[in-house]
Amino acid sequence: MQTAATHPAAVPEVARESTRPPLVSEDWLSVLVGAALIALVLAGSRLTNPLQVGLLVLIPLTAGAAVLGARLLRFLPGALLVSALAWLAQAIAALPAVSAWSLEYVVFALAIGLIVNYTVPVPEWLREAVRTEYYIKTGLVVLGAGILVDDIARAGLLGIAQALVVVLSVWAFAFWLARRLRVDDEFATMLASAVSICGVSAAIATCGAIQGDRKKLSYVTSLVLVVAMPMMVVMPWVAKAIGMPDVVAGAWLGGTLDTSAAVVAGGELISDAARDAAVVVKLSQNALIGVAAFLLTVWWTLKRKTEAGAEGTPRTSLAVIWERFPKFVFGFLVASIVFSWFVGDATVADTRVPLTAIRTTLFAMAFVSIGLETSLGTLVTTDQGRPALAFLGGQAFNILVTFAAAYVFFGGFPFAP
Repeated sequence: MQTAATHPAAVPEVARESTRPPLVSEDWLSVLVGAALIALVLAGSRLTNPLQVGLLVLIPLTAGAAVLGARLLRFLPGALLVSALAWLAQAIAALPAVSAWSLEYVVFALAIGLIVNYTVPVPEWLREAVRTEYYIKTGLVVLGAGILVDDIARAGLLGIAQALVVVLSVWAFAFWLARRLRVDDEFATMLASAVSICGVSAAIATCGAIQGDRKKLSYVTSLVLVVAMPMMVVMPWVAKAIGMPDVVAGAWLGGTLDTSAAVVAGGELISDAARDAAVVVKLSQNALIGVAAFLLTVWWTLKRKTEAGAEGTPRTSLAVIWERFPKFVFGFLVASIVFSWFVGDATVADTRVPLTAIRTTLFAMAFVSIGLETSLGTLVTTDQGRPALAFLGGQAFNILVTFAAAYVFFGGFPFAP
């Protein structure tokens, strides 16, 4: 087994160097690849077998990876292996003895990735295909075709209201706790944004807004992914055990789970209604990321006003909002609008199963990638574990605050359910 100090796969998602700069950002590529997959289904593809779907998904994924600057001679065999492991996870989850325990494919995808990661050295050609956010964002664009505009319109305003309450209160508490634990300002800001807004995307946006240390960003993203996994399994179980209404439970999950794939998977462990509510709340928090990045830029500049004349001072313009906003959210909304208003009901029903199969494959690939790129040891050794303790404390507060907010905004009183 490899030690934490020498582990080669800490978070290559953040640190990977491409052979050439990407022609299009990863967010926009995810939109284009997701749109291509949806178009294939609308054109007549009705594949549902996970192995066949995996091969179908690889075609636009590989084209997108080429645009991102990936080394295709490494990416293609790596993506084939990740896709095969994702298929294996789905096959295990489909076994009658396993499905009886309500264990979803994402649990096995993560476990398979971790087993490979900690038993054999992960080769460079495989790491080229470990692109967690790329798979997650593309899967979310495809998910948009399954969530109609009427659903978003009914819950959108309440989702934004819940997001504002949760983000403001949790960010303030998490930052205060981190500073009390003697975590530096830069680290504390990234940790607070990750736990309160939307996990990895918020941490990346915050790091850019305050020009933070990318090594700290790598640590935060690893922490987000590792903590989200047990929460994704335990929280749906708790929601069922205490009899939470499905929509309330979904709002609770959407406001607390820090990765988009975990939000979707956790919601599906309860019901379709819970999943849809979770996604709406998650997208509501995602919608705040650009505003948060802009406000953090202003705050950080004022905080460092003694260095205002130094080279590299963060910009404080409206362009920051657009720069930091997660573009794949637009892809989700466009897919939802198209399937709500421009695709017939019969076609929507006919394409639901193959689109679900594609989305499942993408999320399974994402969770295999998470396992392959996660170093568990460094999460407790960095700064004597104080950042991890601050994150866990902030997440505990987040769970309690969001639990109350979910009942207020989605529980039927004072607002209509």
